Amino acid sequence: MEYHNIREGRFLSRPNRFIAHVEVDGKVEVCHVKNTGRCRELLIPGVTVWVEECDNPNRKTRFDLISVDRGGVMVNMDSQAPNKLFAEWAKAGHLGDLDEIKAECRFGDSRFDFRLRQGEGLTYVEVKGCTLEVDGQALFPDAPTERGVKHIRELMAARAAGHRAMLFIVIQMKGAKVFRPNRVTHPAFADALIEAKTAGVEIMAYDCIVTPERVFIDQPVEIQL
Repeated sequence: MEYHNIREGRFLSRPNRFIAHVEVDGKVEVCHVKNTGRCRELLIPGVTVWVEECDNPNRKTRFDLISVDRGGVMVNMDSQAPNKLFAEWAKAGHLGDLDEIKAECRFGDSRFDFRLRQGEGLTYVEVKGCTLEVDGQALFPDAPTERGVKHIRELMAARAAGHRAMLFIVIQMKGAKVFRPNRVTHPAFADALIEAKTAGVEIMAYDCIVTPERVFIDQPVEIQL
């Protein structure tokens, strides 16, 4: 996936979840933050960030904050990226020859990020983006997520109905050696993940190569539950 009109800047502050003050070319700009998570370990005053200049004259903000330098490692923090990256990755054949890749599909009362079809077989997929890394461990979530637990339960229901079910973790950086559920932040999510694996839900985690203009899924990362 590609970005355009990228500019380097210096992060100054984040008044709320949706905007950040960033110095770009010596001028303080109000930028839209494409991630409503806490990101406290990323958005530290003074760090280098990359913003995308938008060409929509009706927007209130001129820039989107896309990536941040965390100790020499570029981290993509665009929360819209993981689904786009998974779609590109799946279309490239990494899950075999698929007859259909459909986004936002219902199963019963649930809605999954993707439904993949291969012949008569269906795979339901939930995608999660991970931007938290500590001592070589990619951790998700970075804040309690009852919605995430609900998604895992829904995947278990799809698996029980005879379908393939998958939780796909997009680690939006390089450098993580393992992926673990963040038990300290949300024990219920970690417990649900273990239960889901036992029930036959596939859990996959892949890191990404991130540059100012591009990001793409790269290599599998070991999962430790």
